[in-house]
Amino acid sequence: MDERADCAGLWRHTGQRTALTELVCGRRGRWPACQRSPRQRAGEEHGGIDSAGDAALAAGCRSGELDLAASPGRDRAASRSNDLEVTALQDAKKNGYRWRRPRHSLNGRQDPNAVDRGGLRLKLLKQQAEAGDIVLLSADESEALTHPYLAHAWAKRGADLRVPAPGQSSKLALLGALDHATNKLIVHRGSTKRRTDFVALLEILDGLYGPASGQAIKPVVLVLDNGPIHVSKMSMAALAARKAWLAVEWLPKYAPELNDIERSWRDLKRHHLAHRTFRSIQQLDDAVARSVERLNRERARHLCHDQRIAA
Repeated sequence: MDERADCAGLWRHTGQRTALTELVCGRRGRWPACQRSPRQRAGEEHGGIDSAGDAALAAGCRSGELDLAASPGRDRAASRSNDLEVTALQDAKKNGYRWRRPRHSLNGRQDPNAVDRGGLRLKLLKQQAEAGDIVLLSADESEALTHPYLAHAWAKRGADLRVPAPGQSSKLALLGALDHATNKLIVHRGSTKRRTDFVALLEILDGLYGPASGQAIKPVVLVLDNGPIHVSKMSMAALAARKAWLAVEWLPKYAPELNDIERSWRDLKRHHLAHRTFRSIQQLDDAVARSVERLNRERARHLCHDQRIAA
């Protein structure tokens, strides 16, 4: 390739290269001048600097602004003040944003009108249940694991809480119903969440609220979502066989906030099963049974809390 005659001497002559290096490093007043050893100055007088002088010059003449803009994660002995300034600059570049994990949203999947109508009907049913005219039950499924359920806990600042979780986690299926008037949680425990398990839950309700209970029968309203085990042929036949005393209030699709038992599952896991590791399914099953009994005792209402009786 052809080389321009006016630029050839700039790189061939070592003295010109030294002058250019000094210009970049700021010896002419732009940045603080670098400190050079007598050996480096002697090398410049002979028309250049050696490789060691190049490294020292590059290290000694680095700009403070370049250090500030450099990545704080590289291996260098930076001062704490510079690190804080780098962090401030990085935060300013984010413009108020921070790294977050997205969550699923039900917007676009819910029918707002159906949710509003369902909420209004549930409000009227709760008033009837509080008055003692009906029994309102909210039913749904959940699960418990042998590995610990992680919940909020107090810890010292800077401490990292860790809970041991050895081996492979096993699952215990929970099918339950919540009595709105008494806040009693009724749970059927098993290995699966299938239609047969839902029918087993209905059989438990037979002994508590059906004709087999031997008590005065009140109309029972069971709140259910449109889950597959609820709308199967076997489940629909079992519900139809109990239509004399059991009615079903179907929730709109994608509306878990209307089912009160969801909060009971949360309380059971957060306050009774959290941060506990179970060695076997049997140990977990026993712990869930004790936790449900303790939760029901805590929620039991005193007679004076019933405004209708107290009046």
